[in-house]
Amino acid sequence: MLIRLADRIICADTLYPYIEDYCRDYAVNEQEAENEPDISITITPKDIECERERFAKEDMAAGNPVRQFSGEYLETLAVYRKIAERMPDHDTFLFHGSAVAVDGQAYIFTAKSGTGKSTHTGLWRQVFGDRAVMVNDDKPLIRIKKTGEKCGSENGFLAYVYGTPWDGKHRLSSPVSVPVKAVCILERGKENRIVKIDKKTAMPEIIAQSYRPFEPASLHKTLSLIDSLTESVGLFRMECNMDPDAARMSYEVMSGAKERNKS
Repeated sequence: MLIRLADRIICADTLYPYIEDYCRDYAVNEQEAENEPDISITITPKDIECERERFAKEDMAAGNPVRQFSGEYLETLAVYRKIAERMPDHDTFLFHGSAVAVDGQAYIFTAKSGTGKSTHTGLWRQVFGDRAVMVNDDKPLIRIKKTGEKCGSENGFLAYVYGTPWDGKHRLSSPVSVPVKAVCILERGKENRIVKIDKKTAMPEIIAQSYRPFEPASLHKTLSLIDSLTESVGLFRMECNMDPDAARMSYEVMSGAKERNKS
């Protein structure tokens, strides 16, 4: 299987045909790939069992019944895990969040599972209609590019978010890349309130929601990439309800439209 993720060609030797259908929107053929793959991975039965054991440990630690998953589903996780382990070599890391773009700029909402990230970005699509593009609803890739690849940046680098097939239970993603305008840590609240936060405040949550590779050099590179992300985008924390006004407020503040309207 050949797929393109974050402008990199990945060759995956897999066990089940399901994964090819899962990644079909990101598939490329040998002619499109042109050169040797940037990343090559092989999935073995042991990889599938490792994913099964991870779920069992999580469930037992939480005191819950051990969930049972098909080998086909577990392979999708094993494939992305192996890709994520290699992506820092290409200035890219996996992030847990819901990324939506409006007018060519992306806004990523992150939080613990069940907080309402998908619901909130759904409000953005409701409010902004065709102006909004769902980049990825669960596990996008973020790539840090040095200044000069596309346009300038005061900090010397730019963050881009990419769609991936690992896009949540609603399967919402697009095979696109969009410059990141802001990252927002989302919390539930009765009233809508959003504030700008500094790097020190945002960093623990952003690290927690980023995939951290096992190999020390890759982990170190990932932390460096996260540092670059926090230097190059706006950082916010938001308490929100499920009213469409939450989307309007967050967009106006994070995009800078509210300040522009004042002036």
